[in-house]
Amino acid sequence: MYHQPPHPTLLVPGPIEFDDAVLESMSHYSESHVGAQFVSVFGDVLSMLRKLFQTNDPASQPFVVSGSGTLGWDMVAANLVEPGDEVLVLHTGYFGDGFANCFETYGVRATQLKAAIGSRPQLPEIERALRERSYKMVTITHVDTSTGVLSEVQPLAELVRRVSPDTLIVVDGVCSVGSEEIQFDGWDLDVVLTASQKGIGCPAGLSIMMVSGRAMQRFSERKTPPGSYFASFKNWLPIMQSYESKKPAYFATPSPQLVRALHTALVQLLSPGPPTSASSSASDVSGGQLSTADILSARFAAHRTASHRVKAFIDQDLGLRQLADRPENQANGMTAFYIPDGLQATDILPKLATRGVVIAAGLHKDIKTRYLRIGHMGISVTDPKREDITNALQALKEALIEAGYQPPSSQSSNRPNSSV
Repeated sequence: MYHQPPHPTLLVPGPIEFDDAVLESMSHYSESHVGAQFVSVFGDVLSMLRKLFQTNDPASQPFVVSGSGTLGWDMVAANLVEPGDEVLVLHTGYFGDGFANCFETYGVRATQLKAAIGSRPQLPEIERALRERSYKMVTITHVDTSTGVLSEVQPLAELVRRVSPDTLIVVDGVCSVGSEEIQFDGWDLDVVLTASQKGIGCPAGLSIMMVSGRAMQRFSERKTPPGSYFASFKNWLPIMQSYESKKPAYFATPSPQLVRALHTALVQLLSPGPPTSASSSASDVSGGQLSTADILSARFAAHRTASHRVKAFIDQDLGLRQLADRPENQANGMTAFYIPDGLQATDILPKLATRGVVIAAGLHKDIKTRYLRIGHMGISVTDPKREDITNALQALKEALIEAGYQPPSSQSSNRPNSSV
């Protein structure tokens, strides 16, 4: 069994810490991407993604393509809308701007509905926007990695279906899949796009997407060719269908090692208990008596518990303010918080590094020097043997004190309570 060498604990909001078994899968010997063994593994991956996204609809189509999560934007813009179409982008931070820019690259007209930093567009204003103009698509950033703002997808989807039923609902779930609840069928979604390196727990390099039958029908009715060659559903759809039916096919070479790592990560994610107890077989996922929904529910609950703990420590022990100051706007897989006045990220991050902890500086262009971001997702949360969160919170407190800040709890020498 492979064991990682000692290293600083990575608690940025992606990439995250990876389980030893996942990294061991990355070391698999070289194999043909159209060989029977790999084709079977890839087929299992696509089937397991249906479980992760909670879709039983055979018309839903999973995609796994080599690339970052950003490739998912291109696949949406190149295939599901056409030049001149109108889309509504619900903006909660940096990644709303990015998605809008992507649409504009393809000649699609993107209207952004923006909220104040740390907040999200509200349902009444979204309804107003949908009634004022006809949109082919609305996009929702489930968790914006730049701000830690969580959007409530279910009521948003219900609103869109009521007011503008023909509008496609696209969820950017790069920083939410695996740590926040998503019910693809139950919420009547059209696209959820994500990436491998965050809540799913696999090294970066795979763009992952689930697309509804309604959206695939929209693609088939296009009047113009897809706006991209590499990102075209026309090229990838027959490949995904072949792999899922365990038949070889070729358009562009996938990464067998990354796909195997994703396979291991999904088996762990869809099995009960900590990662080390998971079976290595996709046929065993769902845990015997436990349903997939039960397993995922327990996973999301673990992330909520860890999130509450981190946020309580930042608010109460450190006396610092979060960007998303309302609980309903706060993500469960990360926390973004303001730096004390008079300090900068460069005063804190190196001191954390000397204590073996890595978190992230700010990303939102308007306030990027004024805040930090900590990720708490994946095995750092779900593996009870790991003390990543406890150690990181203690290190953060010590780094702040060393930088000259006196938190309200600085008189106490107790370590953060792991039972919070």
